[in-house]
Amino acid sequence: MSQEPAAAPDRQPLDDTAATSVRKYAADQRARVDVLASVLEDIAANGYPSPESGVPWEVARDAHLAHLADGEPRVA
Repeated sequence: MSQEPAAAPDRQPLDDTAATSVRKYAADQRARVDVLASVLEDIAANGYPSPESGVPWEVARDAHLAHLADGEPRVA
C-alpha cells in the first residue's frame, strides 16, 4: 500500500439554492439523530418506559400517516 494520501476527487460547486438545501437537510438529519440519542441516553439512565405509558402502534401509525398527508408534496 502506498503511504501517500489519496488524491481528492474533483468537485463541482453547488449553486446557492442547492447549498442551502443540502445544509437544511443536514440540519434536519442532525436534529433527528440528536432526538434518538437523547431517547437512548434516557433509557440508559432510567431504564425502559412502562408499556402503560406508551402509545399503541396503530395510533402512532395513523398520526404519522396524517402528518405525511399534510406535508409538502414529494417527488416519487
